[in-house]
Amino acid sequence: MGGRKAMVSALKRTADLLEVLGEEGFRANAYRGAARSLEGLTTELPELAAREFRGIAKVGPGIAAELNKFFLSGTFGPLAEIEEQIPPGVLTLFRVRGLGPKKIRALWDAGVVSLQSLWEAAHDGRLASLKGFGARSASALSDAAEFALASQARQFMNVGQSLGARLLGWLDGLEPRLSGELRRGLDTVGTLRVTVTGTALGVTTALSGRLEGLEAPPDKPLVTGRLEGLAVEIGYAPAEARGAIDLTFGGGPEYRNAVRARATELGLNLSGRGLKRERERLPVPTEATVLRELGLEYIPPEYRENEHLVLGRTPSTQGLDMAGLPAESELITVADLRGLLHTHSTWSDGAASIADMAREAGRLDFAGDGEGYLGTGDHSGAAHYANGLDSARLRQQLKEVRELQRAGVPLIAGAEVDILDDGSLDYPDELLSELDYVVASVHSGFTFDQERQTERLIRAASHPLITILGHPTGRLLLRRPGYPLDLEAVLAACEVNGTVVEINASPYRLDLDWRIALRWRDRLKFAINTDAHSSGGLQDVRYGVTVARKAALTPAQVINTLTRAEMLAFVKAQRAARS
Repeated sequence: MGGRKAMVSALKRTADLLEVLGEEGFRANAYRGAARSLEGLTTELPELAAREFRGIAKVGPGIAAELNKFFLSGTFGPLAEIEEQIPPGVLTLFRVRGLGPKKIRALWDAGVVSLQSLWEAAHDGRLASLKGFGARSASALSDAAEFALASQARQFMNVGQSLGARLLGWLDGLEPRLSGELRRGLDTVGTLRVTVTGTALGVTTALSGRLEGLEAPPDKPLVTGRLEGLAVEIGYAPAEARGAIDLTFGGGPEYRNAVRARATELGLNLSGRGLKRERERLPVPTEATVLRELGLEYIPPEYRENEHLVLGRTPSTQGLDMAGLPAESELITVADLRGLLHTHSTWSDGAASIADMAREAGRLDFAGDGEGYLGTGDHSGAAHYANGLDSARLRQQLKEVRELQRAGVPLIAGAEVDILDDGSLDYPDELLSELDYVVASVHSGFTFDQERQTERLIRAASHPLITILGHPTGRLLLRRPGYPLDLEAVLAACEVNGTVVEINASPYRLDLDWRIALRWRDRLKFAINTDAHSSGGLQDVRYGVTVARKAALTPAQVINTLTRAEMLAFVKAQRAARS
């Protein structure tokens, strides 16, 4: 149920985002006027809801109906749909003091699309050179962006990895390794953990002046501090005990507790200070040596979560075996990928042409075999806010793609087609059949109840010409959960119809969640898609690979590993099986 403050906030934010999108001013003013009226009322909210928010000054019937839905469901539909039209990173810029909708739009147009990139642009001179900003503004926004970053309890995976790389650079010479959530590949990061070989003095010397609140607690092999708002923990150990600190820092709480319990059963004590038998410290320079002493199997860091732990063969190894999951060497890597699918160009809301996007995909050539290719995936007409293509424009784009293909550009032709309110797709079947592949995604109707949303997605997943179900839950990390949905029923429909499920690699989405993909890994095929809106965004695929590894996926379970010819054959077989 939505409260008054939440309603006022949603109305104001909707107005701000409409300005960012450049919509006509009267629409934003309507939401702002409604916010002011609602804010000034003394009438109790239940009384307003009883009359479905009608009769309030400056609240028209459309906004009144949406406020009533918000009161009942806790979701303001117009805001959810507008947020879908703006890159999630751009939304975070509203946390920066001194930035309003017009300046945020200017930053977006200049390629500044996150708090991190704003901070970087302020430091490398790009921000000062932008019209309407200047050196003084850049300096103030740098401080404000740093404050906004510092105010977040958790960070996106890409920000965590960037900050982790800075720590590794500062600690060079102490054999630093990423640990904790970053090493295990969690989708967001709350604490930056690194392990080193060394002493508290060595760590504090290396980090002096670089971390806020730098401390070395006397009772723990740990140095703590904060970097851009995130907690930092540096675990240190001598070389002969390095395996113990790596293992205890490198697992989720359930795994860590299970390993320590195993040590206790054997009369040993395991902590960050080492592995001891009474007063004797056993030499354990690596994780493998610790586990060998404990009689345990090595488990990749990605598997060290409660969701991966299973009942073992005996009580002493309970939850500490691989349970048939692939070995670390069998998991998918970025180097296995060939097809970069679900990408956007200047035909819709992307920043680069199809030719430029394809050239970048070919240059990246992650697999190193010359088989890298791009799959176009611009928005369909229903996504009018994103300059979506109607049928006529899609045919024009198809003509361009076919000409580029004949010229040797490594491409396959696709589209990200809106799933309409009734579950049908936004293009006629005749046109869909001309595409080499089809991604179908939800970009509207976020407030539908669970039953209706589920039926909608099941119908879309069962369409004879769909290839991939895009960002299946609609979540935005650290921003909003997915829409109400019986996800198990939708994935079951994908299984029955051979529909591939997307792992959206945008660090702001990472949708499908790894926990769900892990449960369904033996029943579905997956696609790791960048949803890139610029050539630089193609490299976000690495975040999707992190999710896939955490879901224990191998190259055979991910269609991006197929060559272009194999991908076309896969889609042909997929469609034939449904006819």
